[in-house]
Formats: sequence, C-alpha cells, structure tokens
Amino acid sequence: MTIRRLEPEQLRLNCDPGRVTFETTAVLEPVDSIIGQPRAVRALEFGLNIRSQGYNIFVIGETGSELTTTIERFLKRQASRMATPDDLVYVHNFKVTHQPHIISLPAGLGQQLRDDMHELVSALKKDLTEVFDSDSFRADTENIRQSYKEGRDVILEEIRLQSGREGMTTISTPSGLQIMPLIDGRAMTAEELRQLPVDEYAAWEKKRQVWDERLEEVYRKMRELDIDTREQMENLGREVAENTISHYFERLHASYEEHEAVRRYFDQVFEDVLENLSDFFPPEGEEEKEERGPDLRRYEVNLVVDNAALKGAPVVTELNPRYSNLIGRIEYEAQHTTHFTNIKGGSLHRANGGFLLLNVRDLMGHRNAWEALKRALKAREIQLQPNDRTDGNQVLAKSLDPEPVPLNIKVVLLGGSNDYHRLYRVEEGFNRLFKVKVQFDWKMTRSPENETAYAQFVATLCHQEKLSHFNPAAVAEVVNYGARLADNQLYLSTRFELIADLVREASFWSHSEGHPVVEACDVTRALQEWTERANLSEIHAQESIQEGFVFISTTGRVVGQVNGLSVIDDGDYSYGRPSRITARAFQGERSIINIDREVELTGSLHDKGLLILIGYLGGTYAQQRPLSVSASLTFEQAYSGIDGDSASAAELFALLSSLSGLPIKQHIGVTGSVNQMGEIQAIGGVNEKIEGFFKICRLQGLTGEQGAIIPAANIPELMLKEEVVEAVRQGQFTIWGIDTIEEGMALLTDAAVLPADEDGEFPEDSLHALVLEGLARLDKDDDKDDEKEDDGGEESGSPTGS
Repeated sequence: MTIRRLEPEQLRLNCDPGRVTFETTAVLEPVDSIIGQPRAVRALEFGLNIRSQGYNIFVIGETGSELTTTIERFLKRQASRMATPDDLVYVHNFKVTHQPHIISLPAGLGQQLRDDMHELVSALKKDLTEVFDSDSFRADTENIRQSYKEGRDVILEEIRLQSGREGMTTISTPSGLQIMPLIDGRAMTAEELRQLPVDEYAAWEKKRQVWDERLEEVYRKMRELDIDTREQMENLGREVAENTISHYFERLHASYEEHEAVRRYFDQVFEDVLENLSDFFPPEGEEEKEERGPDLRRYEVNLVVDNAALKGAPVVTELNPRYSNLIGRIEYEAQHTTHFTNIKGGSLHRANGGFLLLNVRDLMGHRNAWEALKRALKAREIQLQPNDRTDGNQVLAKSLDPEPVPLNIKVVLLGGSNDYHRLYRVEEGFNRLFKVKVQFDWKMTRSPENETAYAQFVATLCHQEKLSHFNPAAVAEVVNYGARLADNQLYLSTRFELIADLVREASFWSHSEGHPVVEACDVTRALQEWTERANLSEIHAQESIQEGFVFISTTGRVVGQVNGLSVIDDGDYSYGRPSRITARAFQGERSIINIDREVELTGSLHDKGLLILIGYLGGTYAQQRPLSVSASLTFEQAYSGIDGDSASAAELFALLSSLSGLPIKQHIGVTGSVNQMGEIQAIGGVNEKIEGFFKICRLQGLTGEQGAIIPAANIPELMLKEEVVEAVRQGQFTIWGIDTIEEGMALLTDAAVLPADEDGEFPEDSLHALVLEGLARLDKDDDKDDEKEDDGGEESGSPTGS
C-alpha cells in the first residue's frame, strides 16, 4: 500500500521573491507580447501573414476584455509593419444618379479632395456671380438682346408694310398677330367684318387665308430668331464661364495627375457646371430661396474612410456588430429621401486593408450582420444595400445603390471551443472562410521565465493604467494566485483578465493603506476582500452545518456513513462543501439503488459512477459465486442536482462499510473517482474541497485527527491556502493521497487490507473477508426466505397431496 501522508511543502508551491532582480515593477519595460502561448502565437502569425482567400482567423480562448486587448495589441504590432490603405470616397454619378461612384486615393488625399471640391464650389459661386454681374457681360448680353429686338422689329415692320400696301393693318392680340382690313384709317372690328356684304366677306376670307400663310412664315422667322438668340446667350454664358473657371480645373487636374479616376470625375463636374450655370446664382427672393435653393451637394465628396492619421494598417475592434455598424448604412432625410452624402461606412470599411476583430457571440446576436459578413468575405467586396423597413411606419420611397467597395481584410473572430464547433457543424462555408484556428491554452508551464513574464504583465498593466507598482513579494503573490487558478503547482493560469483584476484591486488597497508600492499584504487583502464580496452562500452553508440544520459530523465513527467532498459553483466563486453520504445493505431484489437517481436528482456522470461501483463489487467479490447484494445509496439532505463522479469513491467506501460492518471515521473527508479496478482517479476542484472540509472542522473544533483523503494523482494540483498549510504544519489537520479503494478503507476504518491466498481466500478479519461475510450473511438469509416461500407455495398449491 502506498498511502501518502502529505507534508506541508507538498500542499503549496510558493514563488520565491528572492529570485527576482528588480526593486519594483516600475523599472520593467511594458511588453505587448502574448505570454505563455507559443502554439497560439505561431498560428496567429501564420494566419496574419498568409494572403490567400479564406484564411481568416478564429481564436479559441477564454473570451473577455483581456483576451481582446491581448489580440488587439498583437494585431497592431503586425499592422504597424504594413502599408497604410487608401482613403475611400463616394462621389456623384452624373450619368446614373442613384449609383454613386467609389474612388480610392492614397491616405490623406481623400480629405484633400473633399476640401478641394468644397473650395471649388465656393470659388465658382463667387466668380460666376461676379462675372455674370459685370458691366462687360451685361453689355454683351444687351447687344444680343438689342440685336434680337432689332431683328424682331424688322420682321414685324416688313409684315406691316406688306399689309399696308394692300389696305390692311397688323394688330397684336393675346392669341398672336392678326391682319385686319382698314376702314377710315383704322382696323375694322370683327363685328364690322360680319356686317359686310356676302361677296365682300368671301373676298376677305380668301385674303385672310393668304395672310395666315404669310403670318406662319413670320412666326417661323421669329422662332428661329428666338433660338438663335438663346444659343448666342448660352454660348456667351458658357464661353464666359469656361474662361472664368477653366483655370480651377486645370489646377485640379495637375494636383491629381496620377489619379485617372479623379481626373475623369473633374471632367464630369466641369461639364455639369457649364450645363447648370443658373444653379450658381443666388435666388432673387427669399420665398424662392425657401422653396427651391440650388442643390450643389452633388459636387460634395463623401469621405467614407479617412486614413490620413493612420500609420500602417488599421486594426478595428467592433464591440456592437449589428448590420449598420459592420456593413455601413444609408441615412434618410425628410420624406424618406436620401443622398450619396448620407452613405456612412461601417467597421468593414474602416478595417479595409487591415484587421477586424469581433466577438463571435456578439456577432451571432445579429444574424443579418453575420450573413452580410460572409457575403462580403466570399465576394471580396462590400455591397452596401439600401436599408430595409426598420419599423411599421417607415416606407422608403427613394434610395441608392452605391458602387461596391473592393475588400481586402483579415477578420479575427474570438470565441470559445463550443462556439467554434457549433459554427463548423452548422454554418455552411464557415470552414472555407475561417481556415486558421488559433487555440489559447488556459494554462502555461510554471517556469522562471513564465514567472518573469507574470512580472512583466503586472508592470505593463501598472504603466498603462497608472496603477501603483508592485514589489517582488507582491509579484510572487500574484504568481501564486496564477498557480491557484491553474489548479496545479506546475502550471500558471493564462486567464489574464482575472490576473489583471487582482492587480487593479491590490493597487487600490495599497493606495488606501498609504503604501508607496504594492506589497504582498495588499495582494492578500485584495483576495480576501474579493472572497468576502462573493462568498455569502458559502457562509450560509457553513452556518447551516454549525447550527445543526445540515447533519455533518467531524468526530466519531459510523457504519455506512462518510463525508464526501464536493464543489459548489456560484458563477464567479466556487467553494467546497461536505455532504453526508450513506449506504444501507439489506435483503431484497439484489440490486444497488441510488435514491438520488430514482428521484431524478443526478446527472449522467454520477449515474455512470454507480454502475462502476457494481463493476468493482462484481470483479472483487463475485469470482467464485454470484454477487448477491441489495443496498441503497444517497446524498443526505441534497435538494438540488448532483452530477460528476468525484463522489464515487466515497459512495463505495460507505457501501463497503455497510457490508463489512466496519465504522468509518467521520473526521476524514473523502473525494475521488473510482474505476472498476478499484483505482482512485483524479478529480477537479481538489483545493476547494479540502478547504471546504477544513473550514467545517475548524468551526466544530480542530482535534488533530481531522483530515482529507484525495487521489494521489491530484497531489501536484494542490495550491491550498496558507491557513490550511499552517494547520497541517501544526499537526491540526492531515491530508492523505491514495491510489486504491483499499488504501482509503484502511485509513477510514483502520481495517487490515490483505491480499487473498492461493485459494482465493482472504485472511480472517481483513477488509475483503468482512465484506464477503456480510454478502454471505445477506445471501444466506435471503435464501432461507426463498425456501420458506417455496415450501409454502407447494403446500398451498397441492390440495390432494402426493
């Protein structure tokens, strides 16, 4: 037997502050590297450097702000070595007005183009207003008008002279020119015409038809004159405007000589200005201005992405990845109209050419955003769709169809392993879009290098958040906490979000105590304060035991009763709590009944443990005869769900005690999983379980006999609190590590555990002999009952005898 009575040094591995060489973390330089994750770093570097399509990255780890910050820093370091992507601007499409063009420009030129166009429009409004209000332009236009008037007068004079020679005159009416006969030097009225004799009126009608043809010719000449005059005015205006503004466009062409798309845009603007010169003149009255001011927004530049201040590639973390924040949106104005200047870019636009960081759980809360992201990654472009109806009252009457934006991006999703597996199974095409899996381990090897890395992490956080710096002893306590989080003396936790919280809280308590730097007592205080904020349910559980509402005894010996150790998870706080486990063996249907299972309080893992017990009993005690045992097992005073197999060893101890009649020491708590061979297997939460039982023993009074039995495999995981270690050192509490059920029974009952002889018989009064005697006794009594039942059945069933 290899029962291990553990020494205090085995219960906790403290970091030695004497190994460090710094006085405080203030002398350590901040670092932005990822600590203790070489596999993850290699995978990240591969995913970031490969440029092929579909090699986006899924990071698996404990999601939280610290992991996000860690990945963000890593991405920024990579991005700083990359080229700065172009600015993106939307401009008006003068041919298809609802499909604005996208133009990419080197970083900084987008802002310059926007400002240049703003200055251009201001200059055009000023210069065109001045030139069209100048004396020379007025004189030129007056000449054209005078020429028009003279030409019109010539045409009218000619028709008047012709009509006069034939005794007619030309008059103007609302419906146009009319030719009327003269009478007494004046034009005859219509009434006078109707009173003419029939032959004279008929002669007049013939003349009128001839004159109507002549008037049509007059109208034709006047229309031609009007058109010619209007063309002269337009040509004059265009010529004057062209001479006035062309130098602006020549200068713009020269400024953007290397950017053909911008030069083509300037040509379109130039033509549009010349065709719509009236838009640059202020309206004549206030009423007209309110009703229809010239809309010059078509000449604006919508700077969707401005990378002028960016050095390297962008790194964008989208905390609220709904559709409009991710893909962008088109905002609407009154009467649900819109304009290309209302196009707003999303985080995909801002991260274009760099990296976009998303939490997958946040993203999957917006299904339409997830689908749009997949479309964008597949098509390698951002297609901004018009907004759908967003509420019952909104009906969109007019919208835009912007030109797609070419997409060159690396998306990094953060999530847990369950998130990854669900997406891999359920989401079609997920594996083709996110080909790089980066797995962050929850622990790292405890080495001097990694302990130093912990100190660098503390220093970095103190520098970044202006916290009080730590002395070596305080850093050592942080390292000890990291080992406790990892549940192993040989490892440190990589859950740096929790480590960061401890650093912040220790700094707070240090400052409140007036310490110049954070000391070890400040770290201990932070842990104590945090525990007191979170452990109310543990306190209530302890009070219930102390006050006798929950039966737990830490003295004496009882047959078929053992203190099993379990862990209660309160979300942010876990604690150990002992539970009384009892077993009763009796005559019956030859089965083991788990009462908790019968009332559906147990989970599948716990039920598996019960079946393993049956396997152990059969393999140990039923090699020469059938196993005949009836028993019941239960967690006493358990009113909520029970799962896990860490109590299977305790259940077997209680059952063996009930069968053998050997009483179990109540001052020893037990945890461990058992297999069919009787071997004790490792369990989780070993530190909390031991500490939970220790607290109850302390409440009821430490006698020096109390202790806990754990699997020997869990010994490296011990990082017990100093109070438990000190109690062991003082001989007030003991912890044993065991490998087999036999070792545990020897400790709990003081029974001799001896092997069978050559004939398969166990020595008298040894553990297995006593168990077999108990089984035989129950089986013998059961057989007698069966014989009596059979005899009675024959007598009652044979009324005529034999």
